[in-house]
Amino acid sequence: MIFRPWYFEQLRQTLRRSPICALLGPRQTGKSTLARELARLFPQSHLFDLESPTDLLRLTNPEFTLSRLSGLVILDEIQLRPDLFPILRVLADRPDTETRFLILGSAAPQLIRHSSESLAGRIQFVDLHGFNLSETGPAALESLWLRGGFPRSFLADNDADSTAWRESFVRTFLERDLPQFGLRINASAMRRFWTMLAHRHGQIWNASELARSMALSDKTVRNWLDELSLTFMVRQLPPWFQNLGKRLVKSPKVYLRDSGLLHHLLGLSTHHQLQGHPTVGASWEGFALEQILQLLRPADAWFYATQSGAELDLFLQHNGRRLGFEFKYSESPRTTRSMRIALTDLQLDHLWIICPGSVRAQLDDQISVCGLTNLEYLRQAID
Repeated sequence: MIFRPWYFEQLRQTLRRSPICALLGPRQTGKSTLARELARLFPQSHLFDLESPTDLLRLTNPEFTLSRLSGLVILDEIQLRPDLFPILRVLADRPDTETRFLILGSAAPQLIRHSSESLAGRIQFVDLHGFNLSETGPAALESLWLRGGFPRSFLADNDADSTAWRESFVRTFLERDLPQFGLRINASAMRRFWTMLAHRHGQIWNASELARSMALSDKTVRNWLDELSLTFMVRQLPPWFQNLGKRLVKSPKVYLRDSGLLHHLLGLSTHHQLQGHPTVGASWEGFALEQILQLLRPADAWFYATQSGAELDLFLQHNGRRLGFEFKYSESPRTTRSMRIALTDLQLDHLWIICPGSVRAQLDDQISVCGLTNLEYLRQAID
C-alpha cells in the first residue's frame, strides 16, 4: 500500500474548515482507503456504504440516524442517495455542531448538481486521482506510465494481471457505473467512442469528425465527451483565449487522464509494445502533463496554439509566475521556433521542456530541460 500524504492533509484541513467535505474521483482510486485512514484521527467514526443493503437499512430514517452521530460520518457512493443532500444541509447548520461529514462519490453529474444546489457554502471538494510519481517514486516511472495510476492496476503482480484488471474496470464502468449515474448510453457504442478518443489522444477536439465516424450528431458526441470528463476519464484542456491579435485555436485538446486505460484501449499491454506504437509520443505527453498538474495543482491550465502553427503544450500560472511546459519524448530535446513564439506571446517567466530520464539543463535564461524523474528539483526550482 502507498501512503498518500498530500490528500490526507487536504482532507484533514478541509474538514477542519468545513462541516462537509466531498472526496470525488473515479472508482477504485482509493477513496474508501483514505477515508478509513482519516477516521483514525476522530474519537468516533461511522461508515455507511450506500451500495450495502445493510447500511441502506440503517438509513431508513436518515435524518434521525445521522443526527444522533458525532465525530466523523462517512457516506460512500453518495451519488446513489441524492435525497441525503437536503438532510446534510440541515445537519451541517446545527449550532455548535462538531460532527463532520465526509462524502465519497465517483463524480457523477447528479452528485455535482445536488451538492452545489443544496450545500452551497457548507461543502468543500477534494478531487482524488490515481497514483503519481511523487507518491510512487521516480524508479516506478516506466511501470506507472504503462499501467496507469489506478492502485490495483499499478500494484498488480505482473503486466498480464494489470491488463486483466483494466479490462474489468472498463466493462464495469460502461455496463454498471454509467447507468447508475443516470446515463442511458449503449455500452458497446460508448466503448467504441472511448477507443476512438484514445486514438486521438492529445489532439484538438473535432466533434464533426467523430460524429461522422459513428453516424451520430455533433451534439451527441459532445455530450458523451462531457460525461467522460465529469467521471474523470477524460481531460479537456482548454485553449488560451486572450486576444493577442492572432488567430487562435479555440477547441480543447482531449486526453485520456489515465495512461493505463489509454494503453488498454489501444491494445498495448507491455512496454515493448508501447515503444513501437505510433502514439508513444502523444501517450508521453498526456502522462507527463498529468504529473505536472498533480505536482503544481494550479487552479486553471491551458494549452496555446495559433492557426499559423505556434504551439505550447501547457500554460499555467503558479505563485504569480507565468509558466510554460513542452513535453518531448526525447532524451536531448532542443528549443524550437514555436517555443520562442510562445515565450513572447504569453509573456512567460520560464518555459520547461519535460522529457524522460533525469536530465537537468538550462538552455538559456528562460528555457530549461528537466527529466520527469526530477520532480522534486522541478518543484523547488518553480517554487
